[in-house]
Amino acid sequence: MQSFEHSLIVGAALLVMSVAISKAGSRLGIPALLLFIVVGLTAGPSGLGIVTSSDATYELAQELGIFALVFILFSGGMETRIQAARKVLWPGLILSTLGVVIASAVVGIFARVALGFTLEEGCLLGATIASTDVAAVFSVLRAKNVSLKEGIAPLLELESALNDPMAIFLGIAFLGLTAGSNKSILGLLPLFVKQMLLGGVFGWVSGRGAVLLINRIRLEYDGLYPVLTMGWIVLTYAVSQSLGASGFLAVYVAAIVIGNANLLHRKSLVHFHEGIAWLGQICMFLVMGLMVNPHALLRVAPTGLALSAFLILVARPLSVFASIGLSRFSVRDCLMISWAGLRGAVPIILASYVLVSRIIRATDIFNLVFFVTFVSVLLQGTGIPLVARWLKVVEPSRPRFRFPIEMNQTESLKGKLVEIPVPAGAQAVGKSLLELDLPKDVLIVLIQREGDILVPRGGTLFNANDTLLVLCERTSPETIRARLVQAQA
Repeated sequence: MQSFEHSLIVGAALLVMSVAISKAGSRLGIPALLLFIVVGLTAGPSGLGIVTSSDATYELAQELGIFALVFILFSGGMETRIQAARKVLWPGLILSTLGVVIASAVVGIFARVALGFTLEEGCLLGATIASTDVAAVFSVLRAKNVSLKEGIAPLLELESALNDPMAIFLGIAFLGLTAGSNKSILGLLPLFVKQMLLGGVFGWVSGRGAVLLINRIRLEYDGLYPVLTMGWIVLTYAVSQSLGASGFLAVYVAAIVIGNANLLHRKSLVHFHEGIAWLGQICMFLVMGLMVNPHALLRVAPTGLALSAFLILVARPLSVFASIGLSRFSVRDCLMISWAGLRGAVPIILASYVLVSRIIRATDIFNLVFFVTFVSVLLQGTGIPLVARWLKVVEPSRPRFRFPIEMNQTESLKGKLVEIPVPAGAQAVGKSLLELDLPKDVLIVLIQREGDILVPRGGTLFNANDTLLVLCERTSPETIRARLVQAQA
C-alpha cells in the first residue's frame, strides 16, 4: 500500500508541476510540451531518480500513448469547424497523405546515405517523425497574441489531425519491414485503402449515433454526459480497429460530426475533452522524458542535429511545396506551413512501438526521435512568431474575450451560441439592431465593448471592435457572420 501511495504522490506531483510550469512557458513564449519533457527528464533515472524505468515502462508508454492519442484526436475534431476546414479540405488531404509519404521517403534516403541506416530503418525513422502537432503551434501563437493569415491556421489544424493515421500506418508498416514480418510496402496499399475508407465511414456513423444518443437520452445528471462520450470514443476506436478500419481516423471523423451538430451540453463537453487531451499530452511527454537517457542523447547529438536540420530545412519544405505548391497558397504561406510543422505526441507513441519491438537499432531510433522532437519544439516552436512576422503572414489579433456566462443547450434552447467580432469597416458598424434586419431565429444576446458588457436593444448602435454573443437556431453561424461582418459597399 505504501508503494501505491508513493506512486500516487509522485505522479500527482509531476502532473501539478507540469501544469503550473506551463504558465511560465506561456509568458516566455516557450511551448508547454517542451517543459513537460524537461519535467520528465528531471524526475527520471538520469535526473533526481524519483522515477525509474524498465521494460514494463516502455510497454505502458505504448498503451498509454494509444489511449492518449484517441482523446487528443477527439478533442481536435470537436473543435474543427466544417466551414473553415472545407475551404482547405483538398490541400489538407494531400498534405496529410502525400506530404507524409514524401517526408518519410526523403528522410529515409538521407538516413541511408548520410547516417548509416538501412533504407528500411531510415524510412521507419522518417515515418516516425513525419506527423505534426498543431497544439504546440497554437499555444505559442496564443501566448504571443499572433494570428496567422486566413487559410494557414485551418490547414495546419486539418493536416495535424489527418496525418496522424497516415504516419501511424507507415510507421507500423516500415516497422514490420524492418523486423521481417512484412514483405513489401506495396502489398500493404490495399490494407491502407481499406482502413481509411472504413475508418471514415464508421466514424461518420458513430458520430451521428452519438449525437442522437446525447440529445435524446435525457440523463438525470449533467456530469454523466462526459462519461457517456468517453465511453463512446473508446468504443468507436476499439470496434473500428476490430473491423480492420483505422480507429484513429474513425475517432476524428466522429468528433467532427459531433462537434458540428446541434448538441446538448456542447460547450461543457468541449471544455471537458480539451482537458482530457491536455492530460494525454502531458502524460506522453512526461513519460518520454522519464524513458530517455541524457547520456545516450549526447552520443546521438551530432546525428540528431543533422537529422533535425535536414527535416526542418529540406524534408518538410519539400513535402509542403510538392503537395500544395500549385494551390492557392503563396510561397510565403508554404514557407510558414513548413516552419510550423512541429513534432509532437505521435512521434513519441511510434517511438515507443519501435522500442518495444526490439529491432537491432531500436534504441538509436528512439533517442533520435526524442532529439528531433525536442529540437523541433524548441527551435521551431519558439521561432513561430518571429518567422510569421518575417514572412508577413500575420493578421491583427487581440486577446479573446470570454463572456461571463455559461449557457448550455437545453430542450428550450435549440441553437448555437457563437462569438462574432465586428472589425472596422464591417456592415454592422454604425447601424442599429433594427437596421440589420436579421433573420427571426437570430438573437444578439450580449455586446462586449471596451471591457463592458451591454444588453442590446432595438436602437443600440454597433461600434467597430465590438464582440457579439449571438444565438442562432436554424441560420448557420457563418451566414450571420457574413451578414454582420462583411465590408460595407
